[in-house]
Amino acid sequence: MLDELHRDGVEHDEGKSDRLERRRNVESDTARVLALLVRATAARRVLELGTSNGYSTIWLADAVRGVGGRLLSVDVDMVRSREAARNLDRGGVRERVELRVEDAAMTLRKSPEGAWDMIFLDAERSAYADYWPDLLRVLRPGGLLAVDNVLSHAEEVRELRALVNAEERVSEALVPTGAGLLLVVLAPTAAEPGE
Repeated sequence: MLDELHRDGVEHDEGKSDRLERRRNVESDTARVLALLVRATAARRVLELGTSNGYSTIWLADAVRGVGGRLLSVDVDMVRSREAARNLDRGGVRERVELRVEDAAMTLRKSPEGAWDMIFLDAERSAYADYWPDLLRVLRPGGLLAVDNVLSHAEEVRELRALVNAEERVSEALVPTGAGLLLVVLAPTAAEPGE
C-alpha cells in the first residue's frame, strides 16, 4: 500500500507545475528513517507539520503504534487532510493519529512547553525561521526535530540552518537521504544535585 501511495504521489506531482498543487511526499528512504527514529527514541508524542495525503503520516503512525504513542499531523489544506484520513484508514493506523486542519504556527503556539518528543517539519519552508522559537519551546528536553528538504531546497532553509547553528542548546546532523533530512536534538536538562 505504501509503495502504491508513493508511486501515485510521484505520478501526480509530475503533472503539476504549481508546487502547491503537488503532494510533495517525502522519499521512501526518508520515511523509513523517520519511522526508525521514532522507534529508536521511543517517541510517544509526535507532531508532524505538513500532512499532505498522509504518506509520511502512515510511516510515523505505524512507528508510534509500536511504542504506544500518538501522532498529531497538521496541514492547512482540508482536501489533503481528508485524503490523508482515507489513506490512514487503508493503512490501518487511523486510531493513532489526530488530523488537524490548522496552520503550523498556530499548532506550535497552542502547544505547551515540552509537549513533543519528536517533531517532523515538512511544511512551508519560508516560515521555518519564524517557527524556531516555538519549536525550541515545545520540544521536550532531549527531543528530536527532523526537517525535510534541507539539501534539495538549501537556500529556502538557510535562515533556519543559521538559527540552528547559533543555538547552543541543540546538536544537529544532516542525513543525506532523500531531499536531505536535518536532525536537531535539544539538550536534556541538567540533572538536579543528588540525582
